[in-house]
Amino acid sequence: MDHFELKNGVMHAEGVPLPEIAQAVGTPVYVYSSATIARHVEVFREALAQVESGPEGPLIAFAVKANPNKAVLATLAGLGLGADVVSGGELLRARAAGIPADKIVFSGVGKTADEMRLALSEGIFQFNVESEPEAEMLSEVASAMGVEAPIAFRINPNVIAGTHAKISTGGSEDKFGVAYDRALAAYARAAELPGLSIRGVAVHIGSQLTDLAPSRAAFEKIGVLIAELRAAGHAIVTADLGGGLGVPYDPAKPVPPLPAAYGAMVREVTTGWDVRLLFEPGRVIVGNAGVLVTRVIRVKQGVTDPFVIVDAAMNDLMRPSLYDAWHDIRSVTPNGADMTANIVGPICESGDTFAKKRAMDAVEPGDLVSFMTAGAYGATMGNTYNSRALTPEVLVRGDDWAVVRERQPIEALIAADQLPPWM
Repeated sequence: MDHFELKNGVMHAEGVPLPEIAQAVGTPVYVYSSATIARHVEVFREALAQVESGPEGPLIAFAVKANPNKAVLATLAGLGLGADVVSGGELLRARAAGIPADKIVFSGVGKTADEMRLALSEGIFQFNVESEPEAEMLSEVASAMGVEAPIAFRINPNVIAGTHAKISTGGSEDKFGVAYDRALAAYARAAELPGLSIRGVAVHIGSQLTDLAPSRAAFEKIGVLIAELRAAGHAIVTADLGGGLGVPYDPAKPVPPLPAAYGAMVREVTTGWDVRLLFEPGRVIVGNAGVLVTRVIRVKQGVTDPFVIVDAAMNDLMRPSLYDAWHDIRSVTPNGADMTANIVGPICESGDTFAKKRAMDAVEPGDLVSFMTAGAYGATMGNTYNSRALTPEVLVRGDDWAVVRERQPIEALIAADQLPPWM
């Protein structure tokens, strides 16, 4: 569910009409709903209520890459969530937003020594180590600092997630994690290294998962591995099951499994593991909590269907050009008429296309259009291609709203370039 609804013929974010924000801030603009974020956290937490996870209960560490805006992270911190980070920058963002270091998990295949030092100095909960060479580097860094780094190896279970190839992470040829068959050897090597404290096991097979079967298969393999690791003498006290639960984008496709079904599957598979479970939800928390509001520049006649040219572009919302991803496209003030159109942006790339032959609300130049379910992997993937400013972001709470990232002036973008001394 979300809190973007038509009221008196105008789409609102909670109690705020979207045209009010567009008029004040300009377009394109991302708009996030605090109430939707809070509701999704509540639903996800309720889904895990019956899962065995020790006296502290599960650690829900929001995947910061999904939406790193500090106001969004601060909202999540206020709701008690931790953070899953994949860079030093994400770690600093999470800390700046008020997320405690002891609720932060550091994942990613390319952690540098500087990032390791930063995370160790902050005192994070756990490193999800993705290779034996990474463990060796972390050992050197931690030993030099005179501290111990709590670690879990991310295991690649060779389970195909069934999602888009570019967001599938658990196959044998994917770059992530330690191969399942090398896990025992990796843990044995880590146990010999100074400065490391083996804590757990981690797994994450992909994003936008629409079937629980691959996750179940991966978790069952992790359960077997935990028993084998303990038999080898390792104290395994945490199991990070990753994230990736999908959200509905295309109304014509089956609805992905609800968090309640996911929680029931996790409980069934993990009962008796005797660990604290960790989860890294991202999209399922913020996906439906955001929209991208854009304005129609013009409608251009095509050979068969017209082109609706909007002022948002692929640099503002990369998912359609990157993954052929679907976003529902709605008029902010629908008049009841329909049209079939190609929706495109102004960038000089054929890939700057949001939809082809899409049945949608009829629109005219000047109308506002909303790209739905844009709260995850939207603004965070933005760029300045064609010298376009990064998209501003707005957070709504009830009848109040505030700009939480301003539109970058083009002059500031140009000023960041420096001429060499000979010019």
